[in-house]
Amino acid sequence: MPLITLTDRATGSTARIAPELGFNCFEFNARARDWTIRVLEADPAFADGSLRPSGHGIPILFPFPNRIRDSRFVWDSREYIIPANIGLHDKNGHAIHGFCLDRPWRVTEQGDRFAVGQFQLSIDAPERRPLWPADFRIEVCYELRGSSLRCDIHIENPDSVPLPWGFGTHPYFRVPLDASSQLTSCLIEVPANQEWALRDCLPTGERHEVPREKDLREGEYLDVLKLDDVLTDLDDSNNVVSCSIYDEAAGLQIRQRCGSEFREYVVFTPPARPCVCLEPYTCVTDAINLHARGVDAGLRVLPPGTQSHLWFEITAGTLLC
Repeated sequence: MPLITLTDRATGSTARIAPELGFNCFEFNARARDWTIRVLEADPAFADGSLRPSGHGIPILFPFPNRIRDSRFVWDSREYIIPANIGLHDKNGHAIHGFCLDRPWRVTEQGDRFAVGQFQLSIDAPERRPLWPADFRIEVCYELRGSSLRCDIHIENPDSVPLPWGFGTHPYFRVPLDASSQLTSCLIEVPANQEWALRDCLPTGERHEVPREKDLREGEYLDVLKLDDVLTDLDDSNNVVSCSIYDEAAGLQIRQRCGSEFREYVVFTPPARPCVCLEPYTCVTDAINLHARGVDAGLRVLPPGTQSHLWFEITAGTLLC
């Protein structure tokens, strides 16, 4: 299948995108000083479309990130049910990760350093349109800027009714950051003060202070962490949330920055894989059902004819930069 390769000629940084696999940016090799840092983890077979679309690179999660309980919800007095044969579902029958990551996107513009992809539910997955309260259009622009990968997201409601939505990404960051290093020298830092209480991966609606074993505010070594948790109450600076991966032995780091519209972070340590997932979400798991219960879950509602803008940026470099 056709792939897009981005190149920053000034530095030699490169990225690759698979438009037919959810516009997934599955490879980002950042040049920083004399280093080439392989930032993202993806199986070499991912690009042929034979692997799970949510398990590699940077899957785009929209119009809901993570799970919807029992694959059903009620909106404006109407019940919606997402069938098991449409989209992705987990082993317990919960719909997971939205409608965009497993379908082709249209490439609307591209250059040496950037590419723009667009997905509209009624056009690109018309059989899924009855499964969501409103049509939507999402546009994603990836751009290489030296040793940084910038992503701008525009979400638009082209319908005549309000659009409920949540957005997230599921990046797989490769660790350690150099072949000569090891996991015991790698740590992650996430500025989260609270966590959502989960039962079988679904939030109960309660939030608690982050416990010691999940407190990543001052950094924690990856070899002692086993996480699949939703952290919240994020500290920001000038409306920017920043999290980091440090490889002390290699002297390298990765920093992911995003706007404060991203109010949750899912932190996942995939078992037996050389990676960690630091996933920025605009809402918590199962937000549309929690919203119906009166829980402030971060669900956003876009009026007809309006749009919203989000962004994130991933930068790789040395610990001295």
